[in-house]
Amino acid sequence: MLHRGQESTNGAGGGELAVPMAWLYAEYISDELLRTGDLMPPTSFEFRAGRDALALTIFLSDTEGELSGIQVVSQLETWLSLTAYDQPWQDWVGERMAQLAAEAAASGGPAPDLALAEAAWRWLEETELLAPDLDAVPGGAAVFGEEEGPKVWTPAWQLGLPLGHLAIHLF
Repeated sequence: MLHRGQESTNGAGGGELAVPMAWLYAEYISDELLRTGDLMPPTSFEFRAGRDALALTIFLSDTEGELSGIQVVSQLETWLSLTAYDQPWQDWVGERMAQLAAEAAASGGPAPDLALAEAAWRWLEETELLAPDLDAVPGGAAVFGEEEGPKVWTPAWQLGLPLGHLAIHLF
């Protein structure tokens, strides 16, 4: 089993290629959870936001560096609590990313998992998606239906996080 900081390498051709196994595994788990929940079309930006938010949660919550398939079910409660509405998820992600960046800098080795996690986080923070404006309608209920009601540009992570949370519940 590969641990965080350990990447699969292939020395063919004189150079080594570091494969970000921990990130790819976290992304695979989040993709499967979202597909099982069947909440959004897999080609939608909303699905990507949910997958990336959930993959970040899975990757960053793996403090022991031992993502494995056997632990997925035992981690569901942890992931549910981290993605819950009342949790400071954005702050937690920033803190964990800074911690992992410091560890990577201290080790001096390649950190392809961290690079992919940083790219996902950047996309989630910088991308805005048009979503129903639940604050514009009293009680948060869509009077006209989602397609006709008021819309607001929302950071992708704010849409992806509850989508990921719901996918975990449905699993």
